[in-house]
Amino acid sequence: MAKIDPKTLDLKEKLVSMNRVAKTVKGGRTMRMAALVVVGDGNGHVGVGLGKAVEFQEAIRKATEDAKKNIVCVSTCGTTIPHEVIGKFGKSSVLLMPAPEGTGVIAGGSVRAVIEMAGIKDIRTKSHGSNNPANSVKAALEGLKALKNAEDFARLRGKTAEEIMG
Repeated sequence: MAKIDPKTLDLKEKLVSMNRVAKTVKGGRTMRMAALVVVGDGNGHVGVGLGKAVEFQEAIRKATEDAKKNIVCVSTCGTTIPHEVIGKFGKSSVLLMPAPEGTGVIAGGSVRAVIEMAGIKDIRTKSHGSNNPANSVKAALEGLKALKNAEDFARLRGKTAEEIMG
């Protein structure tokens, strides 16, 4: 799979969650901020990043840089996804189902951010297991990475899409 250059894309970013985390050291607790950011161009490219720093702004900047390093390409079929898929990460799993045009994005908060940044307009989702935002976002991303359309299958088999479709 070819590496996607974030400089060539018109990326938008969305903050999914901010969290105050603490580390206990000899002198007491040191507080830091953790930010979870999703970036995407709304045209099939999406990435997720996590950043930690002492200040909110620095954590968001680090998370955005991390997300730009982890951009993936998503296979779509019109305004929806080509087939049903389950994405798993940790104890979170997200079921992604195609929906007819006009349905809209039916998804929870953290999963919705990934779907909207990927540019998918019609989809139904259901989250199972842990509702931790970081794991839910990564599970949704794993599901989107697993999507394959007819052209992808044809390329794997050395045929054309028309031959596969019958």
